[in-house]
Amino acid sequence: MFIYAMFQQYFPYELRGHAHKYTQKLVTYFYPYIQITFHELTGEKLKRSDAYFAIQNYLADHTTATAKRLKADVVKGSKSLVLTMDDHEQVMEEFQGIKIWWSSNKNTPKRPSFSFYPKTEERRYYTLTFHKRYRDVITKSYIDKVLKEGKAIAVRNRERKLYTNNPSDSWYEYQSTKWSHVQFEHPANFETLAMAENEKEAIKNDLIKFSKGKEYYTKIGKPWKRGYLLYGPPGTGKSTMIAAMANLLDYDIYDLELTTVKDNSELRKLLIETTSKSIIIIEDIDCSIDLTGQRRKEKKKYESSSSSSDEESSSSEEDDKKKDPVEKKKDEEEKKSKKGSKVTLSGLLNFIDGIWSACGGERIIVFTTNFVDKLDPALIRRGRMDRHIEMSYCCFEAFKLLARNYLDLEGHELFDRIEVLLGEKEITPADVAECLMPKSEREGVESCLRELVKVLEKLKKKKQGKKKAEEEDEVNGEENGDGASGESSSESGESSSEDDEVAGKGRKRNGKR
Repeated sequence: MFIYAMFQQYFPYELRGHAHKYTQKLVTYFYPYIQITFHELTGEKLKRSDAYFAIQNYLADHTTATAKRLKADVVKGSKSLVLTMDDHEQVMEEFQGIKIWWSSNKNTPKRPSFSFYPKTEERRYYTLTFHKRYRDVITKSYIDKVLKEGKAIAVRNRERKLYTNNPSDSWYEYQSTKWSHVQFEHPANFETLAMAENEKEAIKNDLIKFSKGKEYYTKIGKPWKRGYLLYGPPGTGKSTMIAAMANLLDYDIYDLELTTVKDNSELRKLLIETTSKSIIIIEDIDCSIDLTGQRRKEKKKYESSSSSSDEESSSSEEDDKKKDPVEKKKDEEEKKSKKGSKVTLSGLLNFIDGIWSACGGERIIVFTTNFVDKLDPALIRRGRMDRHIEMSYCCFEAFKLLARNYLDLEGHELFDRIEVLLGEKEITPADVAECLMPKSEREGVESCLRELVKVLEKLKKKKQGKKKAEEEDEVNGEENGDGASGESSSESGESSSEDDEVAGKGRKRNGKR
């Protein structure tokens, strides 16, 4: 200590660096171990290193049982309390019979920081120590293993999120982002999804195959993504299917609202900001913006009708003056919404499977619609929407699943009657679930099932009444058609006789002449 103090005080500062360098060379000549340092902050802007974060997760999962001093912390985005190695703690691990030492360290700068909120700028880092004869094994195999497992642990322990895109006007404000998020806590799963079992199994197998297909997609030269089109009437479980897909694969969800996206450039920027292991959804895409390729026709119609609308504009201006300020504000908002987004079909197609779609990986794109016929064929072709899933009305198999979920019921005497009624009348799973859900403590299994039977019979009678009315309209139409044809024939006869009389009079006149 005395020699070191004298060295620091009297040895010239210019020569200290050279002395330190040659001292390190001398030590490493006799020291058989190699050290690799992983700093927490890297780069010019001192961003947090992904490698440091992955190593922290790996060590928290593998070495907390052997470490004597631990540090507990609630990491943002994590499900539970995280235990990590405390500062200046060292643990040992074995890999293929090789002893490896990990140590956690920190440096505190001696220069004071001048700020209204003083804070010690501690720089933490991990040090990996191993024997130099195992250099190739550690650098080529072990470190890759640590980074991969650390990233997988981070994904497994993270809180899954539901994102929605912000309007572009607020992207560049202080601490603003392109996506806002909340914690995703939807409880839906494939076990409770009202759908035929064989269809559910096929969808589950397809999703699991995709999530494990990184090497396969690299082999065939395609981006690691897949598209799903969910179509069917309202209330058939399209949104529930998306939540079940996310829960099965442990993915985040990005709910993309196209009406807030101004143009194709903003759409690409939003895509870049999404992460892997996510589902990007556009719900009711047929209602979001006009993507049917008919914009030019509508524009021509608008230009032709603009001349006639100019005449009405003067009267409308007078009406606007008479309106309240609240009504004027509503009208302005409606006019802005009518202008709509400038996202084109070409831009959306590039978003799905263009060059920009290859940014990142392990993404699923889902479209939902109630009317699949309204969508452009280029938008839903195979390769863009790889799998088309029809969410249809409730079948008897789906009803039994709902009865088991809502009423803990495997069988009942009314099941046969319900099976017959479901075959005769279409009803959505949402309507069936509403009937099966008890509304009070007194309401039991019997009353719920009878409520469903009552609703189905009512729909059946309504359908029969509608069919009967259509048949009567057809009969009346045929009778009216026959009567009209008779009247027309009599009228034609009368008109022909009148023509003959006129012709006869004309002949008599000619004869007199």
